Amino acid sequence: MENVFEFYDSVKEQEVEWLWYPYIPYGKLTLLEGDPGEGKSTFMLHIAALITRGQDMPDGYKVEKAEYVIYQCNEDDVADTIKPRLKSAGADCSKVAYIIDDNSSLTLNDQRITQALEKTHARLLILDPFQSFLIQDGDLHSVGRMRTTLGNLAVIASRYRCAVVLIGHMNKSATGKSLYRGLGSIDIAAIARSVLMVTRDEDDPEIRYMIPIKSSLAPEGPEVAFRMNRTIGFQWLKNKNKNHKKHLKKSDVADILTNMLEYGELTSGVIIQKIQDLGVSERTLYTLKKELGIKSFRRKGVWYWQLPNADESDQAF
Repeated sequence: MENVFEFYDSVKEQEVEWLWYPYIPYGKLTLLEGDPGEGKSTFMLHIAALITRGQDMPDGYKVEKAEYVIYQCNEDDVADTIKPRLKSAGADCSKVAYIIDDNSSLTLNDQRITQALEKTHARLLILDPFQSFLIQDGDLHSVGRMRTTLGNLAVIASRYRCAVVLIGHMNKSATGKSLYRGLGSIDIAAIARSVLMVTRDEDDPEIRYMIPIKSSLAPEGPEVAFRMNRTIGFQWLKNKNKNHKKHLKKSDVADILTNMLEYGELTSGVIIQKIQDLGVSERTLYTLKKELGIKSFRRKGVWYWQLPNADESDQAF
């Protein structure tokens, strides 16, 4: 009879490898979300460009050598849009591949993904937007189908030690609940080991921020700022988050707040500190708490917050 278990003392430990610490791990799924037009694709194209040139990340994180990238986009033409944007970002286009899908549309379950990773040895796969690679729209809202599809993709990412970044559009809800506002099942964020969001500064729309809102494998990193200007183009803004108070859209703050609580309650102190670090007032935080229906309760003298759909039995210990 085949053995169905192993003891953990027989497991050889491995450190998590990073394409960009602590934002994008190798061999795992990363979700990059945000409203349409916020600069998600542009942000990732510039990250891909740095990877293909072996250049360091915008915060100085060391890139050891140039690597191959697969960038798959269903929204733009390869010749008149994607290649010009890659060149503008400074990418070595001889190290950026795409999967040919002229005869049949590519899906997340497609064997061509595995074949392309085998042949290119790409260390970064970008699917933009990932919703367009689902077999049918219903997959977005089916817990079982989404978990199976992304679970299989996570296995492929691990097998080829490739960082997979899923770019996802948010819907238009004003203060929707985290990835309930994201297009699709909440399992998307559950399977992703890192969730990042791109948003713009309300006072200066040229300035955008990449904000980490879930980090399962490392301590959460600081925000990364960049500018998108029609005259000077794309520009990384180093130390922007340290020198300027950020002005985020209310819906983005709601997304961040709900993502923090997605996997269980947190102390009010931790939440308040995080939100204030983003330049958001405590008054705005409590307004959103009420609008989102977030519950609070006291345990052993400490106040906790939790999502309205959380299991209340969890409080009784």
